[in-house]
Amino acid sequence: MVFSIWRISHLLLAVVASLFLLVASVTGVILAVEPITNKIRPYNIEQADELTLAETLTNLNARYDEILSISRDRNGFVSVQAIIDGENEQFYVNPFNGEKLGPAIEKAPIFQFSTSLHRSLFLKAPGRFLIGLAAFLLFLIAVSGIVLIAKRQGGMRYFFAPVVRENFSQFNHVVYARMTLLPIIVLSLSGSYLSLLRFNLIPGEQIIHEVDYETLTDEPKLPLHTFEFLNTTTLGDLRKVEYPFSDFVEDYYTISLKDREVLLNQFNGQIITEKKFPWVSVASSWATVIHTGEGSIVWSVILAAGSLAILFLMLTGFVIYFKRPRIQIKNNYSRNDCSHIVLVGTEGATTLQFAHEFHRQLLKAGIKSYLGLMNDYGPFRNMKQLIIFTATYGQGEPPASASRFRELATKYHQKQPFAFSVVGFGSTAYPNYCRFAYEVFDLLKNLPNANSLGEVHTVNSHSFEALSRWVTHWAEAMQLTLQLEKPKLKLSKNPVSDFEVIDRVENEKENTFLLTLKNTKGAKVVSGDLLSVIPEDDPRERLYSVGNLGNNTLAISVKKYPNGICSTMLSQLEKGEVLSAEVVRNLNFYLPKNTKEVVLIATGTGMGPFLGMIASNTGRQKLHLYWGGRTLDSLLPYRMYINEALRDKRIHNFSPAYSRMQTQKVYVQHLIKKDGAKIAGILKKGGCVMICGSIAMQHDVVKELQTICSTYLQKDLSHFQNRKQVKMDCY
Repeated sequence: MVFSIWRISHLLLAVVASLFLLVASVTGVILAVEPITNKIRPYNIEQADELTLAETLTNLNARYDEILSISRDRNGFVSVQAIIDGENEQFYVNPFNGEKLGPAIEKAPIFQFSTSLHRSLFLKAPGRFLIGLAAFLLFLIAVSGIVLIAKRQGGMRYFFAPVVRENFSQFNHVVYARMTLLPIIVLSLSGSYLSLLRFNLIPGEQIIHEVDYETLTDEPKLPLHTFEFLNTTTLGDLRKVEYPFSDFVEDYYTISLKDREVLLNQFNGQIITEKKFPWVSVASSWATVIHTGEGSIVWSVILAAGSLAILFLMLTGFVIYFKRPRIQIKNNYSRNDCSHIVLVGTEGATTLQFAHEFHRQLLKAGIKSYLGLMNDYGPFRNMKQLIIFTATYGQGEPPASASRFRELATKYHQKQPFAFSVVGFGSTAYPNYCRFAYEVFDLLKNLPNANSLGEVHTVNSHSFEALSRWVTHWAEAMQLTLQLEKPKLKLSKNPVSDFEVIDRVENEKENTFLLTLKNTKGAKVVSGDLLSVIPEDDPRERLYSVGNLGNNTLAISVKKYPNGICSTMLSQLEKGEVLSAEVVRNLNFYLPKNTKEVVLIATGTGMGPFLGMIASNTGRQKLHLYWGGRTLDSLLPYRMYINEALRDKRIHNFSPAYSRMQTQKVYVQHLIKKDGAKIAGILKKGGCVMICGSIAMQHDVVKELQTICSTYLQKDLSHFQNRKQVKMDCY
């Protein structure tokens, strides 16, 4: 398995801290409930914080004879500790009239248990150390996670850009990590700080008052309500007032405020001494508040969400790890004995899985093949064919196993002539689709003795069908017969459903047809989803983009290939026959609901999902349909639906391009270029562009869109892709 240093760090830190984080997060959720239950108690008196201390003490002194202290907690509750009938009592009061509101809150047993477990695992000092270490490791996990997300998304500027959904665990791990990043970092840093404080690793400073007892006097004796300090300080600033123990002048009021502590002469209200709290004390107070949520329901809920997120991220993280392909590179021959060299650029081993299967089939065909990583590039003494399988990471960056390929390819030149092929893996939902594969191709074609066997072949969203097509063409050119066995990739699918054939409209000249199906089992299908079809005679999956026409009627547009097993099977289905298939969710290619204006761009059979989107346009979104075909006959399977949509005003306009009808060929990208100003205006107003069809068409259309964005909007196309304003599903 291939890892980057950040991925290794993220994983190892999570493994080391997992048990302690599990305990800390579960108890953290429980403890987050405590400040909420405390806050909702009926002890808060409105506008009490506006009272002066003079008013507060006067009101309470009138009600209770032997007050020891008055406190205000972070909930804003005012409590009194007093001796009543010889008993030491503590209770909450109304500071306006001294009315007793209720006894002091006692910690519930569940919170006592959780606090001890959360702080020390019932292991005292060793437990406190382990929990503190786990808190710091959580911070490091968060930092490494930030780096991994940034690399995945293409840089920090795209950190909060939409995430491409590959599977439940991967998608939600990234989404919820970003959502709860702030509380997780706050919890980890505050927890680490409090642990350091408990072990005295952060030096604490005690306030020391220097009192000159010789200068203290009990004259003049003034009423409490006239003390200047008490009249200029409000209850909202108070932490605690400790009353003097006796009537001697050497005893005084000790008043703790939010930022300082004051000693006050009990007879005349003169300030004896005043000291600011040291920064450690203030920081400790804030660390406690932000770590516990004390005094704030909203922050407590956020902290609870953060604790729950830690549990969820641990679960999904380990699911991602254990579901990764387990491929070990083993070679039967040395690198210098092999004529075929297969090198892989991968970040998470999915691309390696495909390359390994290709390598295995080469060996099966009797060819000496060597499988390695792109970072293993060097002199290959007998190499005749170089095959590169590479993913693209982030903003067109090389994946972990190809980080040094540019350097190595430039350094080591092969002495013998060789041919090369490049297969790029990626997702059209990301900006810079397969960019690194194109960069590798450009690099190799400029090397001495290197000859290209063709252009870059791209594979969208791990499409086994797209890869199989390339393998077939490549093998035919090599006069070989290769048939890949499909790797067991985890796809988000619904159970198998049955679809009854309603109609089949063919364009025999171009070997295309539109198949309309009745959804007999009520499977949920959204236009843009994929229909997974596996023929009886071939275990390989084929994916067809679906349009939902309404009334449980679906449409798929199919290109019939010579000797194509699945397309031939579909073309022979008659009305009333049943097709068994699975629905694969394709959330990244749904028509946006709240977008007023959408540009739909398709060629050939790419029209399929758009027919469903147009049919569902009851909200009267302004849809502009651009479509490219060879001749007027190319439109035959779709003409009825387009005419009805124009008549019912479900599409605003329809712009076809025909490449075989004029002397000068007209392709759909030419129409896009012509309407560049209009499309730029749609994007500027928050509209969306959706593209469905061949990869070749996508490349040409994307080039025009890039020019449009640069010329009219002074922005890169990726700016709009990251905002889900440009969506692509090409094959």
